[in-house]
Amino acid sequence: MDATLNKIDPQKWSNAVEKKISNLEGKIITKSKKTLRCLQKQEEKIYRKQLRSKDSLIAKAKLAEIRIKYKEQGEKLKSPSSITQANIRQYIPHLDTLQTAFKFLNQQGTTENIKNALSKIESLEGKMQQAEEIRKFIGDRREQLKQQLEQLGLLKELKKFNKEVYYYSEQLKEYKTILSDPNKIEKKAIELLSKTKFFQDFMKKNSMLASLFRMPGDPDNPTYVASLAGLQTRSQVNNLIQQQIAAGGPNAQAQFQQNIQQAQSQLNQMKNRITSFGGGSSDEIIPEGFKPNSQKTKSFLQRLEYGTNIQSRKGNNFLPVTTDLGLSVGYKLTDKSIVGIGASYKLGWGHGWSNMKLTQEGAGLRSYIDWKLKGSFWISGGYEMNYRTAFNNFYQLRDLNAWQQSGLLGISKVVDTRSKFFKKTKVQILWDFLSYQQVPRTQAIIFRLGYGIR
Repeated sequence: MDATLNKIDPQKWSNAVEKKISNLEGKIITKSKKTLRCLQKQEEKIYRKQLRSKDSLIAKAKLAEIRIKYKEQGEKLKSPSSITQANIRQYIPHLDTLQTAFKFLNQQGTTENIKNALSKIESLEGKMQQAEEIRKFIGDRREQLKQQLEQLGLLKELKKFNKEVYYYSEQLKEYKTILSDPNKIEKKAIELLSKTKFFQDFMKKNSMLASLFRMPGDPDNPTYVASLAGLQTRSQVNNLIQQQIAAGGPNAQAQFQQNIQQAQSQLNQMKNRITSFGGGSSDEIIPEGFKPNSQKTKSFLQRLEYGTNIQSRKGNNFLPVTTDLGLSVGYKLTDKSIVGIGASYKLGWGHGWSNMKLTQEGAGLRSYIDWKLKGSFWISGGYEMNYRTAFNNFYQLRDLNAWQQSGLLGISKVVDTRSKFFKKTKVQILWDFLSYQQVPRTQAIIFRLGYGIR
């Protein structure tokens, strides 16, 4: 056991976990406050419109109720969170493993940092629980608002509210996904601990999963041994069913199927309860005509995509063979649209194998937009400024009169690539509709091969 603990750096692991947990907890609090403010404003806006109507007294009462309800939820976020036995706790596998591992290390008396990290994990669990309660709160508010607006004939006012509720639920899912994605330090430490019998036994008795379900594999536990007594094997159960059907007469089969359906119904009810443990979103409603944008639940950095592309041109009597090497960064507005900027460097290769030399033949600044057409095909457009003159130093690029404009429009085909460095390949055919204005006239049809960088 000591040999395993010596392979783990508790201080490094706890610091990494604290940083990750603190960052995630801050995001949960910020997102929850923002959502509550937004939904409160939307509700108040709806009922302010009723102040001048015959239902003004009802509207005033509703406005007062709205402020009280939302203030209560906001105050909960400010206070330290706690998990009680009465709470229906959501189960997040990696968080359970992480928390149990730090409890185990804390029991071993490793370092003070372990206690701090464990405290952070417990705090995050509480904030996740608070966020789940807020999700249920705004879901209930949506249902109440729907009933009231139906009576007032203002159901269309509910669309924005529905969208905010939907995106909040999706954002919580995204946070759980981030939490369930361990870094290298976490993976290595948990992997080492999982190989020891001491930690395996500790996990079976102290994890959240163990509190929800009796974990098998503890024959020394008399309660566990007693729970196994009298249990039948699958073959015994099958034989018993066949005997009962045979003895029941012609209607036995129909009765058996009816009983199975009733059992299935009860299982579905249990499944719905389990969904609540995992923070499921069975009560989410996608508004009619609303197409969710999965990018809205991602951070700014997660919505960025990086790429590189190559474009070669043949030489002539005046210009050498050149290759444009480009780098770009795009921002995903939606799952079907990307805007981005980039830059390129034009590398010259000379006039043939007998006269080969590397030269600086130009540079370029790029902007682009891609919109998904169908399947792997995209419509691509862009505006570029290109310096197409050989230069010896970057000071020469300051001459703005030497830059030429390009307007591009065309088709791109994107293919996923199973590569360590590249995640997709992009093949583009573009038409430069401003090429006809250039002196000397430049190439109108451009072929580019690009790669998405992981």
